[in-house]
Amino acid sequence: MTRRIVRTSIQLGTFALIICILIFFLDNNFGLLPNAIHNALPAHHPGFVITDITLATCSSLNPFSSCKLDQNKWLRVEKDLYLSKGWLTHAYIHIERKRESDLTEKDRIILDVRVGSLDPMLSEKHEGAERWENRQAGIWLKRTSRHRDADKQQAITAVDVLFGSDSVEARPGWERLPQALVLPDVGGENQGAYVTVRRGPPHDIRKPSLHIDNNGKFKILQVADLHLSTGPGVCRNPEPPSDESDKCDADPRTLAFIASVLDDEKPDLVVLSGDQVNGETAPDAQSAVFKFASVFVERKIPFATIFGNHDDEGSLSREAMMQITHSLPYSLSESGPANLDGVGNYYIEILARGGSSHSAITLYLLDTHGYSPDERQFRGYDWLKKNQIDWFKFTAAELKKSPSHTAYTHQHMDMAFIHIPLPEYRNTAEMVIPATGTQPENPTAPGFNSGFRDALVEEGVLAVSCGHDHVNDYCSLSKNPDGKPALWMCYAGGSGFGGYGGYGHYHRRVRLFEFDMNELRIVTWKRLEWGEVGKRVDEAILVESGRVVAL
Repeated sequence: MTRRIVRTSIQLGTFALIICILIFFLDNNFGLLPNAIHNALPAHHPGFVITDITLATCSSLNPFSSCKLDQNKWLRVEKDLYLSKGWLTHAYIHIERKRESDLTEKDRIILDVRVGSLDPMLSEKHEGAERWENRQAGIWLKRTSRHRDADKQQAITAVDVLFGSDSVEARPGWERLPQALVLPDVGGENQGAYVTVRRGPPHDIRKPSLHIDNNGKFKILQVADLHLSTGPGVCRNPEPPSDESDKCDADPRTLAFIASVLDDEKPDLVVLSGDQVNGETAPDAQSAVFKFASVFVERKIPFATIFGNHDDEGSLSREAMMQITHSLPYSLSESGPANLDGVGNYYIEILARGGSSHSAITLYLLDTHGYSPDERQFRGYDWLKKNQIDWFKFTAAELKKSPSHTAYTHQHMDMAFIHIPLPEYRNTAEMVIPATGTQPENPTAPGFNSGFRDALVEEGVLAVSCGHDHVNDYCSLSKNPDGKPALWMCYAGGSGFGGYGGYGHYHRRVRLFEFDMNELRIVTWKRLEWGEVGKRVDEAILVESGRVVAL
């Protein structure tokens, strides 16, 4: 019986392998798979080069107009250049591409792309052999038929579109063109559409490995509630208040604050704990994601993200946003197991100093979802589901038994990050520690308690930190029934000017956690955007000798 099962398994595996090879061969030669699979954004495909770019415009008043060109020739970049805000008009970039191996002498590949009203040749000192060709919306192409002699690293191999005068590229090998497309009836420069191109093949992105530094320390910067928009955005409740003559652009001010903290503190890891994107004002969420990611990529600082209740209220789902974020340099973000509720349930291992493969710290990051699925019984916000908590408990138990943990000769320390606070955050009468911050607003925790606090304590997690309630920036000490300290529960405080502030002149802020593995200590403090800039605000020791301690 066993021999028959083995033989059948081998036959099925061989058959499946032959089918996959056959599909791969047919698709490479005859385009077997549908465009829905091939046309995933951004339109970058190894082995392809772009041979032409055009633009298709359509009108709701003209039933004969179409924004889709011949799909046998053109691939559409699935972003309406009007961000679906045009009452009647829509426009889409289309690209023509070919495999390098299929190029003929008649094919012309694109060596350069510009955007502007005038022929770029007028500003070039030395006229090359290739002329600039004009396309719609101010697009100019420099193409060559001598592609066999062309530098393949300079050939345009992918095209995408970003939005907003403050948009930036975060992907290696990509370049955002400096001038917006010349489109009629666009509502202002800030919502302009910008072509971005990639030259050469896609870069190989390797995920960074995290280690305790040579001094035995590891520093984490928690950034909560950036609330970035498509375009610069508008400040809400800025401090100090701005008058009508002093325009306050939310995102540039927010990102300048984050950049200054990064340069001062030089953290080993940044955890973005949700609501990076203000969905309501982000009709192109990808542009918002690239803005925050570029701040970390430029400084080569690893970062990890989870979602809040606003991230997916724009143009992208949680799954699509995580796929984009995961693909970026220095990103440790993960979707997590597909069979769990939510997107972004995962853990990060921080290894011992040097080249050690032994884990010293484990960080757990979980998706707290958005709004309550049962408003009639539990109004407000969603809660961590049973399968997420079961996954956390199982994973924590398995990691403790794993060689990377058991071989670590010192005490291991664990921490967790979420977006929406746990119901226990509401127990403020006895738990809020004034020395760690203030509580101007009531915690908007879920109405249903699924028991994650208890699971954290059972598995020995020392601290959990959240965002969501922007002007709360305190830490609470949760105790066991015997009165002994069990778990620190902290707020980071809101960092973004695109989200609400107020509540008595609140200054945007971020929270830091420093692990000292020599002393088995965790210290936390905050940094402010205004006022006590440069100072460690409300510095406190949360863990000493590997144990949660009261202040």
